Amino acid sequence: MIIGVPTEIKPDEYRVGMIPVGVEELTRRGHTVLIEKGAGTGSGLTDEDFAAHGATIVETADEVFGEADMIVKVKEPQPVELKRIRPGQVLFCYFHFAADRALTEGTLESGCVAIAFETITDASGQLPLLKPMSEVAGKMSAQEGAKYLERPMRGRGILLGGVPGVEPARALVLGGGIVGTNAAKVAAGLGAQVTVMDVSLDRLRYLSDVMPANVQTVHSDAYMIRRYIVEADLVIGAVLIPGAKCPILVPKGLLSTMKQGAVIVDVGVDQGGCCETTRPTTHANPTYEVDGIVHYGVANMPGAVGRTSTFALANATLPYTLRLADVGYKKAAAVDPGLAQGINVQEGRVTHQAVAETFGMKCQPALPN
Repeated sequence: MIIGVPTEIKPDEYRVGMIPVGVEELTRRGHTVLIEKGAGTGSGLTDEDFAAHGATIVETADEVFGEADMIVKVKEPQPVELKRIRPGQVLFCYFHFAADRALTEGTLESGCVAIAFETITDASGQLPLLKPMSEVAGKMSAQEGAKYLERPMRGRGILLGGVPGVEPARALVLGGGIVGTNAAKVAAGLGAQVTVMDVSLDRLRYLSDVMPANVQTVHSDAYMIRRYIVEADLVIGAVLIPGAKCPILVPKGLLSTMKQGAVIVDVGVDQGGCCETTRPTTHANPTYEVDGIVHYGVANMPGAVGRTSTFALANATLPYTLRLADVGYKKAAAVDPGLAQGINVQEGRVTHQAVAETFGMKCQPALPN
């Protein structure tokens, strides 16, 4: 099989879809790997690094998309990339369809097979290809929240951890999964007073056992969110429903009850966000204000730490890439139901229930061998 790795073109996206060891493993098995010139630069990887492990370096994205049977990348195809996709071509990357009708319709029209990192499950029902980036985004959310609480950033002018004699900031984390856990760890490590909310009592019991003393757990419901959000200096949205839009936990009306200059970092922006006023932003222009509340909605947060994120992601995706290349996506999905969950679109058909429900489309099972 010919596997293509293009340069990511989403604004301020510095990750790349493969690292040299992946090239080595694929070529050792008889596959061909095409890497677009300069694709690894943002992650500190040179063309020579890839070529030394067996990659063929090509000049343009057109060559990558035009020759490859499977494209391995990080972010969803951008509009110009959708035009390059061929019918039947496999795209293996993050898609987050539920937040973007135009992307969904464009992918359907392309006739490709879209295998989404974010909906693949493992034997325990976890999301192994979302987990590493959730860890990165969770840790970054606390860092970014701390930065945008600074007054020059239009925040309240509060140091997240405070100092002796001055109380620390209060951070409210909505969701106790991978993102929320990592956000709480970093915020607590910086000295903030942290509240983590989740609907799972078992998860809250676990977090109560492992978190430091400055983290408390609270069962999540509309009343408790209203109660705690008025005290929060920093709110971190860490909510995910695989393949579907995030539920709205912070309606616009709640903003007027919050402290002026408080910060909302909505990590679930890729899936629409859990705050009603969330909209996607970029690293170049990461924030905006609504009713005096600073909103941070960067849709590719881990892209800013390209090297860390690339290696973390590629370590997780490589086993799946190898299987897809060795036997093709249909055979690979036939023996791995979790991989089959990643097939969101197949040659003009929506095959993932949550995506179909989001847009009122018909969900059709993936075609077998």
